[in-house]
Amino acid sequence: MVFLQKLNGREIPVCLLFNRVNHIKAVSQGFALISRLGNGVFWYSLMLVLPLLYGKLGLQAALHMLVVGLVGVVIYKLLKTKTHRVRPYHYNSSIFQNVAALDQFSFPSGHTLHAVSFTGIALHYFPTLAIVLLPFTLLVSLSRVVLGLHYPSDVLMGALIGVALAQGSLLGLA
Repeated sequence: MVFLQKLNGREIPVCLLFNRVNHIKAVSQGFALISRLGNGVFWYSLMLVLPLLYGKLGLQAALHMLVVGLVGVVIYKLLKTKTHRVRPYHYNSSIFQNVAALDQFSFPSGHTLHAVSFTGIALHYFPTLAIVLLPFTLLVSLSRVVLGLHYPSDVLMGALIGVALAQGSLLGLA
């Protein structure tokens, strides 16, 4: 999309600003770990643990998250293949990238989409999980820009789609 290509140049200064901390080894490793956990490990573990902790309601929440997660994969893969937005580290060689991207294109952030949608659903069922899920979701989203894998607008759109998926699926339950 031409609009996204034009946006690349405007967002690169922000990407470079956030990416500066990626040159600090401990910070870089920390965000790489958060990103890896946000790749699915954390969420799949949560889906497995919820039924053990909360029984039938936990199973319902886990299945809800699973269905929304599958819908999210279809949406973000479709958008990525339609938009073909290059990742920041491909657009600007000054972006330090030390974590491999899961796919070629950047728009939208699938990590953020899933983190936001899963958090929204989990908190609907178990609000007390907010103390863990909200900071983790924020860190996953932040990691995408810090690691040079996404532009801020990729993360913002991933979050908006995630909210829409979670809220839309919850309205379907009402």
